[in-house]
Amino acid sequence: MYLLFPPVGQTCYLGYSKCYRINAVRLIVKTQPVADAGICVVTNPPRPKCYLYTFNDCAMPANALLEPIALTHPNSLQTLVENRRIFNLHNCELNIFESYQQAYRVPLTFNDLVVTSMVRGKKIMHLFNDPAFDYLPGETVIVPANETMIIDFPEAQAHNPTQCIALAVDAQYVNNTVNYLNEHHHNPGERFNWQLQFNQYHFDNDTEITALINKLIRVCSSGDKAKNIYADLNLKELLIRLVQSQHLEQVTKEANADSNKGRRQFVLHYIHEHLTHKIQVDELCRKAYLSRNAFFKWFKQQFGITPLDYVNNERIKLAKQLLAENRHTISQISAHCGFSDVNYFVRLFKKVEGITPGAYKGCMD
Repeated sequence: MYLLFPPVGQTCYLGYSKCYRINAVRLIVKTQPVADAGICVVTNPPRPKCYLYTFNDCAMPANALLEPIALTHPNSLQTLVENRRIFNLHNCELNIFESYQQAYRVPLTFNDLVVTSMVRGKKIMHLFNDPAFDYLPGETVIVPANETMIIDFPEAQAHNPTQCIALAVDAQYVNNTVNYLNEHHHNPGERFNWQLQFNQYHFDNDTEITALINKLIRVCSSGDKAKNIYADLNLKELLIRLVQSQHLEQVTKEANADSNKGRRQFVLHYIHEHLTHKIQVDELCRKAYLSRNAFFKWFKQQFGITPLDYVNNERIKLAKQLLAENRHTISQISAHCGFSDVNYFVRLFKKVEGITPGAYKGCMD
């Protein structure tokens, strides 16, 4: 992770209560556990200004992390494992879970669909009889109603708690939202129905999903009398984006396996085959047999993002793979990924990942 610290004598509030020793320069970093977040105090800097330091957990872009949530006051804790705060609304229930000691094989079940997202710390999740996986900040897991999650807390401590939100959504509300998608965003010529799929239940947050979850947390925990209205608007958008995100991932896999399966697969396959070249929008329109305006509308309805955003995101993924190989310069990677302007590539990379390509490359050491 790359963090911009303030000048000496000031503090930097992080979304975690644990900081790691700086490995870029010889500076002293002290951590102090507090009720709402970790505080990092930088001492003995070589010059009095802001600095960029490298930490050993830099894989997750900053714009994928949820905003810090104040921890429960110690006097208000009812349990040290999965202490729960609840904010109940008409169509959803926001739960904030915190654990302050190690624990293993802790079961958790909801009667409704639940969207969970990590805020701080680390869990190990056991779901659907699949192999266990690490669950970290910047990631989301969706779980169907009445499916039991088995959770380990291998690193939870009083000064390094885990914190996770769980948004339980009314089943009828989910059905109504999916039906709305099928009614208003369905192409008669294609045999396809929108649905939430649980074969893709663990994924990294993108900017839109992170922003929506942050807003839902603020709305649900507020005292605003109109919060049910605001929550309804944001909840519907969150569900639609989750469905579209899953759909995009599924179609991408199908496109790689069989590009002739349908229009969606054919267009995505063409994009993947030509990422290293200049991709003309007019050519994509011809591949989809749609006019320019119709193509943009169709693509956004299908996948929740514009064609240009999709192409750029896929090129950034390719760039990250090349950066990890550590065999190419930034200019070479920029050109190989289809960018004619290296400065634009650097700006776009930083916008998507939160750090520059050079900083990302340094994380790979």
